[in-house]
Amino acid sequence: MSALSNNNWDRRTVLRAALGLTAAGTLAACGSNTGRGGSGDGLVQYFHAYGEAGTEQAIKRYAKAYKKADVTTQWITGSNFESKLFAALLTDQAPDLFEFHPQYQLIESGQVADLTDIVAPVKDDFNQADIASHTVDGKIYGVRMIDDPQFFFYRKSMLEKAGVQPPTTLEELLEAAAKLTTSKVKGVFLGNDLHAVIQPMIYAAGADTLTDKNEIAYHTDGVVEGLKQMRKLFTSGDLLLDAPADFWDPSALNQGLCAIQWCGMWAMPQFQQALGDDLGIMPFPKVGDAGKPAVYNGGWSMFVNAKSKNVDAAKEYVKWLWIDQKEYQEDWALSYGFHIPPRTSIAQSAEKLKSGLPAEGVKLFNEFGHFDRIGWTQAMITATEDVFANSVRKDGDPEAALDACDKKVNAELKKLFG
Repeated sequence: MSALSNNNWDRRTVLRAALGLTAAGTLAACGSNTGRGGSGDGLVQYFHAYGEAGTEQAIKRYAKAYKKADVTTQWITGSNFESKLFAALLTDQAPDLFEFHPQYQLIESGQVADLTDIVAPVKDDFNQADIASHTVDGKIYGVRMIDDPQFFFYRKSMLEKAGVQPPTTLEELLEAAAKLTTSKVKGVFLGNDLHAVIQPMIYAAGADTLTDKNEIAYHTDGVVEGLKQMRKLFTSGDLLLDAPADFWDPSALNQGLCAIQWCGMWAMPQFQQALGDDLGIMPFPKVGDAGKPAVYNGGWSMFVNAKSKNVDAAKEYVKWLWIDQKEYQEDWALSYGFHIPPRTSIAQSAEKLKSGLPAEGVKLFNEFGHFDRIGWTQAMITATEDVFANSVRKDGDPEAALDACDKKVNAELKKLFG
């Protein structure tokens, strides 16, 4: 798998583990398979298995260069990194530090340490949206390592042959998909279960997941319209379904299975290697009159386990690697796939992002980018996935599906914020 955003795992399992709802014995057993925890000598860090070649070796090389502590990396393979992480956090095998995404419940439960003291001196050099998404009550939890914008990638030659311009509205995307579909090629690929485009569609409809006051912001007329159009696309025969690999892998477009594919900037080098100049990108097109193009930004951040016996040592390592070592930070972002460094100074000086398609990706990211809200929990994400399942993959009423989602989201919001 590639550097996945935080909407790509089994969140039901994660939520149960995060809330301690799974049997303790099951959690302990799951955690025991992940190796030595953070209670012994040295530090242990958890990473999910990135798909880009060289990533595991890079993280371990950085750790080896650190002289103040022995840092062991648990490289978690498979598609259930989040469930393994949360299970381990509830045992004595818990890591001292781990990569994840900003989640309010981790802060409320006291699971992650306050990193304000190491981030504040350089916070002006970070993308301010990244700082905001990791901040609660003025305290900063987590250090962003990479930003992962997602776009539509398309084959220029296929669009030209079909007389299709890059769509600027969702309605135009449906029309383009029909013109691009042949006996061998589908017009569009959105991923095998469509979950990757839920938040982009919400943003493109001019809506958001939550307001600044942590109230529902996704239930709008524009989102309802978008769901209806997505249903039309799903039933049109112009959408690639059940591809050999999911949206995060560039193979659907590279192998000619579709003309347009939703994917992330992480795969841009692989797309370019396979397709050369026959490659373009575009944001998720606007939905309805109130909409505007949208780029969803995923990414990964480093957190310190506040319940570790080695909090101070873990914070010192995080500061060394993700604050002080700019060379490693640029290497991590741009040597094994393309990601945007969250440090403004690094992003602006990175030669690989200054021209061509990468520069266009940065421009779209800066103009149309949307970041996860820290109060948008795994359970809320699952609730919106149910909306797509019931009103796009099935023929349910979008309003009814959103009403059911509202009940679940409001229950979560009450639990978190009162």
